[in-house]
Amino acid sequence: MVYNREGYAPWSLTREAGIESATVDGTIEVPQYIQPVLDTGFVDEKGDWKGRKSSDRSFIGLTKAESIPNGGEVLFPDTNAHPSINMSGFNNIFIALKTTRSGNVSITAVGGPDTIPFANLQPVNSGETLRAFKTLASGSSDRTEVVLDSSEAITQDVWDFFYIPQRCSDQQNMQFKIVNNSGGTADIEFGYQRVV
Repeated sequence: MVYNREGYAPWSLTREAGIESATVDGTIEVPQYIQPVLDTGFVDEKGDWKGRKSSDRSFIGLTKAESIPNGGEVLFPDTNAHPSINMSGFNNIFIALKTTRSGNVSITAVGGPDTIPFANLQPVNSGETLRAFKTLASGSSDRTEVVLDSSEAITQDVWDFFYIPQRCSDQQNMQFKIVNNSGGTADIEFGYQRVV
């Protein structure tokens, strides 16, 4: 439903004279209605279209590593379509792990392959633990690992999900190093889902 409301323009002669009606129209129309707006992106300062990011609808980067020995490590994701994770424009991430043996794993966010640039810089320090500065209660800052979980229990033959809010936000060319600490050889599957 649309309502049009008329009001005297504050600069009009009608308003100045204090007259409610005049032979010359001194009114402006003020349309009053609700209109949905869809914000799908913007044009940057160079004139390039930049679409808004949306959360991944499902888990991607599905990778399987077979026969990882106890104490062995593997980097995920590791597929041609998803050689690393680009979190540009994303705030949070889910990772999913499925193993053929119950036990513990270690999860660490590391730099991705040196064949993938970080923005326009290459080569990168592949496999190095990612660190970030955080502000402490005292007001000073300190470097800390972006993600370092040295002992996480995993159940055999089911998907275990880990939600990581904010810590990986806007990281580019990132992988997760998973260490099998289950006490024996295991196959490990991995997937991730980015969230805006």
